[in-house]
Amino acid sequence: MATMQQVADRAGVSIATVSFVVNGTKYVTPKTKARVTAAMRELKFRNNVVARALASRRTRIIALLFPTTGNRFSPTTSEFFMAAAERASERGYHLVLWPVDPAGDDLHDLVSGGLVDGVILMEVRMDDPRVAVLTELDVPFTLIGRTRDSSGLPYVDIDFETTIERSIDHLAELGHRRFGLVLEDLDGTPMAGYAPHRRVEDTFEQAMSARGFQGSVVYAEGGSEGGRDAARRLLEVAPDVTAVLIMKDDSSAGLLVGLYAAGRRVPEDVSVLSVASSGAAGDQHYPRLSTMVAPGRALGTRAADALIDQLDGTSVELPHFLLPCVLRVAESTAPVSAGASATA
Repeated sequence: MATMQQVADRAGVSIATVSFVVNGTKYVTPKTKARVTAAMRELKFRNNVVARALASRRTRIIALLFPTTGNRFSPTTSEFFMAAAERASERGYHLVLWPVDPAGDDLHDLVSGGLVDGVILMEVRMDDPRVAVLTELDVPFTLIGRTRDSSGLPYVDIDFETTIERSIDHLAELGHRRFGLVLEDLDGTPMAGYAPHRRVEDTFEQAMSARGFQGSVVYAEGGSEGGRDAARRLLEVAPDVTAVLIMKDDSSAGLLVGLYAAGRRVPEDVSVLSVASSGAAGDQHYPRLSTMVAPGRALGTRAADALIDQLDGTSVELPHFLLPCVLRVAESTAPVSAGASATA
C-alpha cells in the first residue's frame, strides 16, 4: 500500500502538504490539491480514516440528520444535502446522510460512539425533542429550520414569513382576494408540529386578516389522491376561491386534476402557486406551475459552513440566517377573471 511519502514524491510536494490535503487541516491551493489527489489515485493510496480519527480524536465526518418517518426526501431536500456535502468536502470534511428517529432516541448511540464530529438537523419541528437531546449531549450542531424559540440555537432556514407575504403580494397584484392554502396533513404523525407548516399557516392567516382577504386552509394526504381530495374540500369550504397556495410537491398534480374535475380552469378560473419548491418540479405539471423557489443550495452551503466553523473554532457568534424563496412566474398564475372580480 502506498505511503504519504510516495504520494508526496509523485506529486512533487512535501509530505506535510499531502497531510494537509488528507486531513483538511490547512488550506492548499486548488492546483496543488489536484496534483496530490491525482498522485493518490495513481498510487492507489488509501486514506485510513479510522487511524486518523484515533490520532486526532476527530473523524472529520459530519452527519445530516433526517427523520425516518414517511417519504420526506423531496427535490428541495436533495438540494440541501448535495450543497452541504459539496461544501463539507471543500473544507476537508465528509458529510453522510443519517436517518434518525423523530423522537431522537437513537441520537445518543450516534454521538457517543464518536462516529461523527457534529450534525446538521433537518425537518425541524416547533418543539423538537432532537434539539434537546443534542444540547444535552453537548455535540456541535446546526439546524436547517427553526424551533419555536431558536434565539439561542445556530440555524439557517427559509424565511417562510417573507415568502408567504410575497406570494400573496404576487397574487393580490393580479386582483385576487379569495385565497386557499394547501398543506400536508401531519396531525397524529411523529412530524406533527412541523415548523415550516406552522409558520406558513400563521403568516397566511395573519396576512388574510390584515388585508381583509378571504382565506381557507385545507390539509392534504400524500400523493396525487391527496391533492385531488384537497381540491374537493377546498371548493366545498370556499367555492369562490380564485388563488391557491400549495406547499406539497407530491400533491400538486392531484390538486390541478381536482380543480379541472370540478370545472375550474388553471389559471383562467383559479391561479395556483407552489411554495418552497423548485422550477424543475413546477415544470412537470400542466400548466407549468408558478413557484416560490426554495433556496436549497444556498442554505445547504450555509449550514455546512455554520457547523464546520464551530468545529474549527472560527465561529464568532451564533449563525441566524434566513433566506426567502424567489418567485418564478410560469403558466399557473394569471389576473383574476372579470366574473370573479365582480363578485369580490
